[in-house]
Amino acid sequence: MAENILRSEVLDPYAQALMSLGKSNDLTDRFAEDVGNILDTLNGSQDLKDFIANPLAKGDLKREVLSQVFGDAVHPFMRNFIMLLVDRRRVMFLEGICQQYQRLYRKLKQAVLAEVTSTVELNDDQKNAIREKVIAMTNANSVEIETKIDPELIGGVIIKVGSQVIDASLRGQLRRITLRLSSSN
Repeated sequence: MAENILRSEVLDPYAQALMSLGKSNDLTDRFAEDVGNILDTLNGSQDLKDFIANPLAKGDLKREVLSQVFGDAVHPFMRNFIMLLVDRRRVMFLEGICQQYQRLYRKLKQAVLAEVTSTVELNDDQKNAIREKVIAMTNANSVEIETKIDPELIGGVIIKVGSQVIDASLRGQLRRITLRLSSSN
């Protein structure tokens, strides 16, 4: 419930505003690239996430740090957007706003996100095979693949697209065999 309120009251309006700015200036693709880089940076630094979320850190200090971190790496409009979030004390939601922008961008581009969990890192051929399978399943124009490693799967992959889950892992197959055996007794 609190997540829905957060999404509707904070994340959606800011992500929509960023999308609107991107559309009116033909920058939706560039903003998507910037948002991806911002999320990569945040996911790579727990210290930065903690700093942004710290209510005791002054706005001027946050502005300075974020300018140094993102500086010329993002479009000037994106940099101004981040500074606006600092000024409005909403920068702690930067990650969620970026994730929401990605959802809006995928919808705009008729793309889907496939979350793939495997035991080892997938090579390009495997990713392309998954991409083609997901396009066939969903009729999407393109597929973004987000990978996670889980050695407990034993082998195979789990693919999640929206609410659909395809469990092609050995762990999942063993679980299904166990269920069949236990129900036949």
